[in-house]
Amino acid sequence: MKQLIWIAALLIAGATTLQAQKIKGSDTCLPLSQKEAENYMKANPTQTLTVSGGGSGVGISALIEGTTDIAQSSRKIKFEEKQKIQESGKTVKEVIIAYDALAIIVNPENKVTNLTREQLEGIFTGKITNWKEVGGADLKIIPYSRETSSGTYEFFKEHVLKNKNYKNGIMSMPATGAIVQSVSQTKGAIGYVGLAYLNKEVKAIHVSYDKGKTYVAPSVKTAKDGTYPVVRALYYYYVTKSEKLVRPFIDYILSKEGQKTVEEIGFITIDK
Repeated sequence: MKQLIWIAALLIAGATTLQAQKIKGSDTCLPLSQKEAENYMKANPTQTLTVSGGGSGVGISALIEGTTDIAQSSRKIKFEEKQKIQESGKTVKEVIIAYDALAIIVNPENKVTNLTREQLEGIFTGKITNWKEVGGADLKIIPYSRETSSGTYEFFKEHVLKNKNYKNGIMSMPATGAIVQSVSQTKGAIGYVGLAYLNKEVKAIHVSYDKGKTYVAPSVKTAKDGTYPVVRALYYYYVTKSEKLVRPFIDYILSKEGQKTVEEIGFITIDK
């Protein structure tokens, strides 16, 4: 009898181990994935999910290497990344789990509230170096960026800078939280973060994509109604062979309950 109990315990432990899965990548997705995983594990005690950041590129690299089950990303997978996965005999699947409005932030003491896309391009490429050039105080602009492995770094470069290079020597930060902290402590600072990272320690800029005719603040409402111009999808990537393992958690995020958490964290639901 004792032996049977011991065997049963081993089988249960084995099943639990098989249900362990890793989610890695985008810093933007991190607070959402962490909360979704926490709620999912409460409802499914035999499941173990570990969530870590590092950037979209880091997550996709881990997926290619086979060291994560899900890569969370704030940008679409690149052609060469997809190719690497296919070369290893695997196929990758993409799921949009939420949307995000990318917020441009400054120090709360900065009197500048409105910036056009062209002015943002000038600031982050190094052509505009003083706040007085955009209607602010005579103060040096200190732009903060994410590291090159970040999907947010790439999305901002593509959609705001129109693929122009960031200025030489730009302050690159390893995590979104570090940008928020730096901007909150530096009067001349400016940076960009996911909507869920906005707090009272920083001020969100109203952005114009029509050369200054209309300026819109980032919010769930303006992202949903399409008036805020800098909105992106947030993705999960996984290889087909992991489908049985990862799909129950992904389906949970896409469910009504999971999408409620999306709203609570400060992102935009997939139905917008």
